[in-house]
Amino acid sequence: MFDQATPQRTKPLLIASALLIALLGLSGLRPYDFATWVLEVTPVLIALPILWASYKRFPLTTLLYVFIFAHALVLILGGAYTYARVPLGFQIQDWLGLHRNPYDKIGHFFQGLVPALVAREILIRGQHVNGRKMLAFIVVCIVLAISATYEFIEWGAALAMGQGADEFLGTQGDQWDTQSDMFFALIGAATALALFSGLQDRQIQRLTNNDAR
Repeated sequence: MFDQATPQRTKPLLIASALLIALLGLSGLRPYDFATWVLEVTPVLIALPILWASYKRFPLTTLLYVFIFAHALVLILGGAYTYARVPLGFQIQDWLGLHRNPYDKIGHFFQGLVPALVAREILIRGQHVNGRKMLAFIVVCIVLAISATYEFIEWGAALAMGQGADEFLGTQGDQWDTQSDMFFALIGAATALALFSGLQDRQIQRLTNNDAR
């Protein structure tokens, strides 16, 4: 198994991890709202140790590591500014003539895309599902379940923190924010399946071939 944990793979992952840790520290120095920052970056704080603890036993495809890194950047930036105040979101808002900062939709898109690839890779490598159509169906169901769970967490934060949760929720007055968040997660999952399944399959095959040696 450790054939895949070669210096050629390990060094870039170490650099990426160090960069994420540095950006985490930088984003936490003077975030707009510290409680929101903690809530937003917690997935990164959980994922990094898990990824390194499982690296020798279950290294992921390069594709998945790249998208996990990108998702972490989205979370860190959203935590530093709060999703409703990320400058990139205001630029997109101006370009598209939107009535609100759409950065949180980028976050929910990645909340669909990355878990879809994670679920797909685990299901394929564990041989848990037979048939591509059933695989795609289960992946989408998992993504929607994760998205719904996250909305429950937001609901719990709103009940516990009252108005203090406004920055974390980032609804910006949109009464349909919950539904649109889940829809963007669905778009992310569909994008992962449509655009990256082939590449992921090839990388999984290489991992599997090396495991068999």
